[in-house]
Amino acid sequence: MVDDGSVEFPAPTKAAASRMEVLLDYLDYFRATIIEKVQSLPTRDVHASRLPSGWTPAGLLHHLTFVERRWLEWGFEDPQLPNPWGDRQDGHWHVSGDRSLAEIVAALRERGAASREIALRHDLADTGQPGDRWGDAEPATLERVLLHLMQEYARHAGHLDIVSELAGGAVGE
Repeated sequence: MVDDGSVEFPAPTKAAASRMEVLLDYLDYFRATIIEKVQSLPTRDVHASRLPSGWTPAGLLHHLTFVERRWLEWGFEDPQLPNPWGDRQDGHWHVSGDRSLAEIVAALRERGAASREIALRHDLADTGQPGDRWGDAEPATLERVLLHLMQEYARHAGHLDIVSELAGGAVGE
């Protein structure tokens, strides 16, 4: 049941028009990889946890949707964004068990497209809008935010590899 939204690995030798293109291509790649891994899982494991923390693969996808929303939409374009922490309940990631994998994947892909559009409206040196997103710190540059998002995706892809291996799903790139 894998929806082949594959994205080619942005190899270091692949020509790119700009650093922005490189960063966005890596984010697209990591997002697609994580989606493919979750889609490779047996259906029973999508909303189930194999870890003491209780996070689920569906919850991870939902979390990443909100991560991108917080860092880019809230940070750069809408400092008054409502419910930026909508992926959390009682201090933990949460996604309703009645949301289908297809709905969760569609939301993450839509968010990815919106994130790309937001990034392309800015320069890598642009800083975010002052507001609650940044707490007491100065707003970060877009380049730093995109690098942070890559770190977030790469780290969670590794987490998902372990869960996927336990469930008999896809691992690695």
